[in-house]
Amino acid sequence: MTDVSGSVQAERFGALETRLRDRRQAGAKLLIPYVTGGYEGWQRAVEAAAAAGADAIEIGIPFSDPVIDGPVIQQASTAALAQGATPASVLEEVRALDTGIPHAVMTYYNLCHHQGHERFASALVEAGVSGAILPDLPYVEAGPWLTDSAEIGIEAVLLAAPTTPDHRLAALCEASRGFVYAVGLLGVTGERAALASTATEIASRCQAVTDRPVLTGVGIGSPAQAVEACQVSDGAVIGSAVVRTLMSDGPAAVGELVATYRAALDRG
Repeated sequence: MTDVSGSVQAERFGALETRLRDRRQAGAKLLIPYVTGGYEGWQRAVEAAAAAGADAIEIGIPFSDPVIDGPVIQQASTAALAQGATPASVLEEVRALDTGIPHAVMTYYNLCHHQGHERFASALVEAGVSGAILPDLPYVEAGPWLTDSAEIGIEAVLLAAPTTPDHRLAALCEASRGFVYAVGLLGVTGERAALASTATEIASRCQAVTDRPVLTGVGIGSPAQAVEACQVSDGAVIGSAVVRTLMSDGPAAVGELVATYRAALDRG
């Protein structure tokens, strides 16, 4: 196995958070689109999203038994798996990307546990990935992963749910790397007709206990809702809307969609 714990770690670790902090300091609201890795045209969709003004890209590694993915992302993941996508194949394709912005992967802990923390994190670093989101690994059980990922050079992003108790929230935000993922509602990913009140509530609670970038995701279905969420949070993660557009209209349309979110956030 390639040793990635030395010079590579020093070069890359912190790239995601540094990028987001720098953009926040410049007055920008942050935008991270999610794209399902392995789905037909996904690499071109990532490149289009980056060119349209994304600050980072969240890349999903398809998993057969998702916990947080709603019907749109589940459909894309099922199609990607049927087309032969594997964690190794997706990361090999990630390695070929040259977007100029950080990449974070989102997948489930079983893949990490099966490979072992060191091997999993090393594979991410070798693919040029900066961060990892494992939504089914709760903070209270994440200690070994937080330690191992940091030693290898991966920023472990943690999720703050609307139900996270106050006595735990500050520690969770302190332990998170890259950014704090404020989960906008209790439920799976997907577009909603209106932004849930819990989206601004959890973002506000996070902002009160951390200076780390706080981004709201899950349940944001339009540029207007992203702007509403960003009245409190530092940015928004847009998933189902992006993946739906990729499946229905192709990679170029993803760039057009991300551009509408970028313009809306810039206008405020």
